[in-house]
Amino acid sequence: MTDLPLVNALLFALLGIAIFAVAFHVLSRLTPADLWKEILERQNVALAILAGAAAIGICLIIAAAMH
Repeated sequence: MTDLPLVNALLFALLGIAIFAVAFHVLSRLTPADLWKEILERQNVALAILAGAAAIGICLIIAAAMH
């Protein structure tokens, strides 16, 4: 990469966010119901916890891969 640590940090952050967005979109497509409709309109707390746990899991995997 480059010699500037700030540029490296920004590139890795943007890459991580992009990978997370794609992975979460795939997760959203794989759920049998409409994820956001269930969470927002029907107040499905269990699905919200599942989505949050999946988001944290995806982020941990991305962070470990980039480290």
